[in-house]
Amino acid sequence: MTNKITTTWLGDMKFESTNPSGHNLFIDAGEENGGKSEGYRPKALMLSGLAGCSGLDVASLIKKMKLEVEDFKIEIEANLTEEHPKYYDKVGMHFHFTGANLNEKKLKKAVDLSVEKYCGVMEMFRQFAELDIQTHFHNN
Repeated sequence: MTNKITTTWLGDMKFESTNPSGHNLFIDAGEENGGKSEGYRPKALMLSGLAGCSGLDVASLIKKMKLEVEDFKIEIEANLTEEHPKYYDKVGMHFHFTGANLNEKKLKKAVDLSVEKYCGVMEMFRQFAELDIQTHFHNN
């Protein structure tokens, strides 16, 4: 399967990018780089892609395993190299689950399945970054 996107320059440092979903997004540089901050930053967008890919896996597994989760979020901290081309060499990914009846063992399995088997974006990141994956449980 091939995904095709078209990214069109809108002037200055702003671009509009199509997506197979039909929802377009804007990409722009910060003011310090000649942009107006009217869109996503490309490297940060990669991190959102990583969180979204893994998040979709885990959400699907939560549903499939019939797990009770009140809140689920993924926080990512990534270190950008200083030399050009700058890229993420270390990525910390924190899965946070909140609920009254969390099945920690099954939720950990859901995260592991995404990280080790299902998430293609994770596999891409593995090619250039050291990943640190952590799962946190917040019982209320």
